[in-house]
Amino acid sequence: MTLRNSCKTSVRGDTVPEWRNIAPMRNKNIIYRQLILLAAVFLTACTVNIKTDHNSASVKALDRETANLADVTRDVIELVDQVNKDKVLVVLDIDNTLMAMEQGLGSDQWYDWQKYLNENDLCNPDNVGNRFAVQGALYFVSAMRNTQKDGPEQVRSIQGLGVPVIALTSRGMEYQLQTFRELRRNGYDFSYSSIGPAGGYEKPFVPVADGRFSLYQDGVFLTAGQHKGKMLLALLEKTQTPMPDVIVMVDDKQKNLDHIKETFTALKVPVHAWRYNAEDANVENFDMQQAAIQWQKLESHLRQIQQVLGPDNYNLDTAKRPQECTEAESP
Repeated sequence: MTLRNSCKTSVRGDTVPEWRNIAPMRNKNIIYRQLILLAAVFLTACTVNIKTDHNSASVKALDRETANLADVTRDVIELVDQVNKDKVLVVLDIDNTLMAMEQGLGSDQWYDWQKYLNENDLCNPDNVGNRFAVQGALYFVSAMRNTQKDGPEQVRSIQGLGVPVIALTSRGMEYQLQTFRELRRNGYDFSYSSIGPAGGYEKPFVPVADGRFSLYQDGVFLTAGQHKGKMLLALLEKTQTPMPDVIVMVDDKQKNLDHIKETFTALKVPVHAWRYNAEDANVENFDMQQAAIQWQKLESHLRQIQQVLGPDNYNLDTAKRPQECTEAESP
């Protein structure tokens, strides 16, 4: 093709050589290429931002102490900015974490004292015998208080973020009625933030081989004093809940936090372990003598109530001094 034969007609009717249109076309092509390049860069940047915004690999384990659940709330808010909200699992202890007994008698520290007596000073006159039976009766007749005034509001704030929130307690299933009564009375509800089927499971189950019967209902897992790390893992498996990207655990006992870390660190799941210490002073100042006197005053009345109304709510029949102690004291 010759240049003369490839002419085009201009608006004025003059013939314009094609070479005069090459420069504008080249400029247009350059602009198009630049736009495509800019679009590619923009889309790549967006893709990187999306990955960065929810990068679970950036979440690190954390160990902290606090006397204020607001610190936990802030921690969860920050985590939701790093990972998808449904991949953050918040697990809360009950006794001396969310709620505490109104008095020392029947409290967590009372239970630990009675456990010590049973293992080390069996025939001590202050040993109530079956501490589980006595604690059940005390849970039934006594009230609990919030460990901090705005505790329920803090928990609701966390639940409002849309993250799964459950309670995991060492209490056994025999304390079900008393536990749910006091949770409701103090303003806690885990039913709408729970994992697993709505309402949980009607019947008790054994979470691990050779374990004890446990109960999971309305977002509250009563584990009967078993290893909390193994119990939480068993619950995730039973409910077919995907492994979370991070677990936020709040408990007053370091042992329970260590159990959670032991189990889930092995699975490469970071744990934000918060030891709640607001009740430490009450635990340290627990008055064993006063608790023993209070039990002496209550025992006969509680036994009389059971005799008249039946053992539906508690049963003190096994709460008595060990036989070997009474035999040793007999003439």
